[in-house]
Amino acid sequence: MNHFHYHNDILHCENVSIPEIADAVGTPLYLYSHATLSRHFHAFDSAFDGFDRLVCYSAKANTSLGILKILCDEGAGLDIVSGGELYKGLQAGFRPETIVYSGVGKRIDEIDFALHTGILMFNIESREELDVLQARASALDRTARISIRVNPDVDPMTHPHISTGLKKNKFGIDVETALETYAAASRMDHVEIVGIDCHIGSQITQVHPFEEALSSLIDLMDRLKGMGIDIRYLDMGGGLGITYRDEQPPHPSEYANAIRKVLCDRKLTLVFEPGRVLVGNAGILVTRVLYRKQSPAKEFVITDAAMNDLMRPVLYGAFHDIRPVDRRETLPEIVADVVGPICESGDFLAQMRSMPSVRRGDLLAVMSAGAYGFSMSSNYCSRLRAAEVLVKGDRFAVIRERETYEDLVRKEKTADFS
Repeated sequence: MNHFHYHNDILHCENVSIPEIADAVGTPLYLYSHATLSRHFHAFDSAFDGFDRLVCYSAKANTSLGILKILCDEGAGLDIVSGGELYKGLQAGFRPETIVYSGVGKRIDEIDFALHTGILMFNIESREELDVLQARASALDRTARISIRVNPDVDPMTHPHISTGLKKNKFGIDVETALETYAAASRMDHVEIVGIDCHIGSQITQVHPFEEALSSLIDLMDRLKGMGIDIRYLDMGGGLGITYRDEQPPHPSEYANAIRKVLCDRKLTLVFEPGRVLVGNAGILVTRVLYRKQSPAKEFVITDAAMNDLMRPVLYGAFHDIRPVDRRETLPEIVADVVGPICESGDFLAQMRSMPSVRRGDLLAVMSAGAYGFSMSSNYCSRLRAAEVLVKGDRFAVIRERETYEDLVRKEKTADFS
């Protein structure tokens, strides 16, 4: 459920009309619902009542400081994949002991930053990374708490670009290599083994892949126990899907029940890294129609939002529902491509989409854009990145100002070789 709804045929975010926000802030803009974020977090977290758990929001889904602050205040931990996400998380108020550092390519400066910060644990992705972490922790006289990301070779049945748990993926370590890596870590004096980690993919719409992955991890934990290595944290990663079109992903309670069934009475602290399932349907992209264009082959609706604002359609072939903000007038249906101003054939928000025959100046809402929307946006074609707006009840606030032309060159300079 989300809090975007029509009232008198005008689309609202909670209790604020979207035309009011667009008139005040301009378009394109990302718009988020505070109530939806809060509801989604507590629906996920409460599903695991009875477990020792830490629900670490996956920052990469949406790193806007305003979003991070809400989830921090609601009681979330944080899953990061860069030094920048660590910095922003600390700025938002996340406590170091609730932060987990994932990712295959941690730089030395990022490792040092996390060691100084005292995060909960590093999810290790290779033997070389473990050796570097031991060396840096020794140099800084720190102890690095680690889990090892195990690749269970489970097919999550999702888009191949967001599958992460197969042998051919770059992520994690296969089970046999993981055993060797754990053994090596147990001999290191500046590394403390605390957990085991697994993340099999994103936008997963069935619980069976999670059950299969967990069964594999339990077998591995039993083998580790035989080696004298006890695991305290079991990190199941993220990946639970949302509804973009006609998907029917499991409710967090169904996911939790599957975990309970496989885990039985083992005493562990569970760590989860949900991202999309918390923020995906809590945000939309609002755009204005610039022009209509008819070619011999098809019709186009040209908007002021483009692929630099929302990459998912061209990157993954992703579907986002597109709705008129004002539906007071009944308009005939057309089939059109919804496209942006960028000089790329891949610059589209939708292709061959049935939609009302909107006109120049009309507002459109691109739904389910809260995850991997703004966080993947860019300045391609020197376009200004959109504003971000948060609504709570009957109030709204700009949580990221729209960029200006001055922002485009703020960090640049010309070279003088004379």
